[in-house]
Amino acid sequence: MLINCVAYQEGKKLTDVPVVDISEHLKQPDTFVWVALKDPSTEEIALMQDEFSLHELAVEDAARGHQRPKMEEYGETVFMVVHIVELNGDELNVGQLAVFAGCNFVLSVRRDSSQGFLGVRARAEREPHQLRKGSGFVLYALVDAVVDRYFPVLDALESELESIEDHIFGQQGEQRANVERLYALKRKAQQLRHAVFPLLDAVGRLYGGRVPGVVVETQDYFRDVHDHLIRIAGRLDAVRDTINTAIQVTLSMVAIEENDISKKLASYAAIFAVFTAFAGVWGMNFEFMPELKWKWGYPFALATMVGVCGYLYRRFKKAGWI
Repeated sequence: MLINCVAYQEGKKLTDVPVVDISEHLKQPDTFVWVALKDPSTEEIALMQDEFSLHELAVEDAARGHQRPKMEEYGETVFMVVHIVELNGDELNVGQLAVFAGCNFVLSVRRDSSQGFLGVRARAEREPHQLRKGSGFVLYALVDAVVDRYFPVLDALESELESIEDHIFGQQGEQRANVERLYALKRKAQQLRHAVFPLLDAVGRLYGGRVPGVVVETQDYFRDVHDHLIRIAGRLDAVRDTINTAIQVTLSMVAIEENDISKKLASYAAIFAVFTAFAGVWGMNFEFMPELKWKWGYPFALATMVGVCGYLYRRFKKAGWI
């Protein structure tokens, strides 16, 4: 689906462009065309390929989606893929933004994402001095917007982790739920990590040393994006380490709880074993117990059993087993 198709000249919006007229505007000096697509059909992708002379391999990646974040050069065109990570309730939704940036055009293809980039276009149009830098600045603005959206997602993960940590030493019986929440949180952190770490390498190739001609004037901006990614990566590593530690602590709490239960079972088993032992020695078939013809033998046997069991109960209670 076509979202926007706009021509810009010397940093200012020239006009909205019908798709069939794109090639005409590309011929004008100091002009570039910015096209935005969302979940395009095969026919729309093929049309853009013809209009902008896009490489077939890059078009294939943009059409299929689910690509690893990367930056590739095809002649004078930069092809970049970034993951759009969005919070959808308690789940993370991962979409994709593929951007083609040439000397006189920008084509963005958004897939599996509900968040648009109209704000990015509005921001660029408010800064004509930046928009004069051409497609390189638009590429930066799009990538920067995606990276900025990682921060609230990371904040949410950290807040959820703090909430789980508060319950680790809570009531017994909650450990299973805590482990399940921790593993779910670890999966979310891993999804964000898969978006961030490959992008570090891709953005790192857009400043310093030999860079594509499209981004020569915007290298400093991409360095800033790279710094943001480094900050996010550091926080992600901290979250992952904390999750692993929390899982180990929770499993240790489970082991301690199981050990306490085993102690209680063993204690009560020992107490009831006393009855079995005395009854086995004295037997239950005599006229009087514990010795033959002893009138007070039966009460004495019961008192002995109760006394010994009470003594064991006190010892186990004092030891903390019960």
